[in-house]
Amino acid sequence: MSYGASERLPIPESRTRIVGFAVAAVALLAAPFVLGGFQTDLLASTLIFAVFATAFNLLYGYTGLLSFGHAMFVAASGYTVAKVVQQVVPAIGLEGVFGGATLLVVWLLALLLGTIAAALLAVGIGYLSVQLEEIYFAMITLSFSMAIYVIVNQDIIGTVLEQLGIGGGTFTNGSDGLTFRLGEVNLFGFEFRLVDIADPTAYYFLTLVVFAVGMYALYRVVSSPFGTTCRAIRENPERARALGIDTRYHSWMTFIISGAFSGLAGAALVMLETSILPADAFWTASATPVVMTVIGGPYSFFGPLIGAFTYEYLRWFIRQFPLLEEFWEFSFGFLLLIVVLFFDNGVSGGVTRFRAWLGVARTRYREDGAGGVASLVGETVRKWARAFVETVADALRSLASRLNPS
Repeated sequence: MSYGASERLPIPESRTRIVGFAVAAVALLAAPFVLGGFQTDLLASTLIFAVFATAFNLLYGYTGLLSFGHAMFVAASGYTVAKVVQQVVPAIGLEGVFGGATLLVVWLLALLLGTIAAALLAVGIGYLSVQLEEIYFAMITLSFSMAIYVIVNQDIIGTVLEQLGIGGGTFTNGSDGLTFRLGEVNLFGFEFRLVDIADPTAYYFLTLVVFAVGMYALYRVVSSPFGTTCRAIRENPERARALGIDTRYHSWMTFIISGAFSGLAGAALVMLETSILPADAFWTASATPVVMTVIGGPYSFFGPLIGAFTYEYLRWFIRQFPLLEEFWEFSFGFLLLIVVLFFDNGVSGGVTRFRAWLGVARTRYREDGAGGVASLVGETVRKWARAFVETVADALRSLASRLNPS
């Protein structure tokens, strides 16, 4: 949940949140000096996915519109970044203009143009998509995403340009995608590779800047009157229209903002991987922010952030065990099932409920000592067991009624 000017946090909770932010900032700054190269790279990609999932949630959790096609913005941004590095920079003679810092300027230019490309794509597709609602909105975004996938996979743009006498017919390079190289930076006498698999520290700090700017900007959006309007549309579109809110226009604007920040995340991710493939626009790639948001909690601003860390590090944990890795879909699906069935608003909601439970436990301890806490634990276990049995029983009854309608 985000708080606007009219929803001030109590002082103790505000101080707790500030301390939490400070600790998180120090931990993120110190991380590359403690972690190895692989873990630093994993953390960098997780932070980028957190921005992607939070941008997606602006549309889903705050406005109530489920998109199954957000990967198309990553693809649009990614191919733009690749073209900027491969062709635009050499064409305009930017190489070496800013000395040893030229590559940082190229990185910033690619990031900016990738974000703009995603935003422009969102303008057109968003206008058409918001004419529909609910499942129809989800399906049309999926259709657009798959259309983008076909365009880049079959290199339709290259074919059209070749027919017009431009290029050699390999604009997106088909199923092979595009790869590029980001060279070395010489800044104040320090020379380093911008993207280094063995030591990704340099790019990690650039990722940290993108993460901080993106998350702060999105937080300002959801905390503004615009964000309040989005929540009104989510809760009751008919009442919002009765109050004079142009729900389609606001949904369109939300779609554009969400697409732009998804493009920002896509540009940062593609430069981290130094490649872009048609698979990055496929529908399975669009499922990633959806799963992250559902796991973390769509009705909390930091829910997608928590979901991104849960998703990425759970995947890493599963890969450590061959048996789990072989059936990782089952392992991950089982966790997702537990979160959906028993957690209110995902993991973030579960954390909130656990904090409330700890408050009750402290009260029981003051009143009845360790016996009171033990009694509370027993009550909690029995409550969860009853909920699990009831959920399974309802599912079996529903299945039985469908198999035997008579």
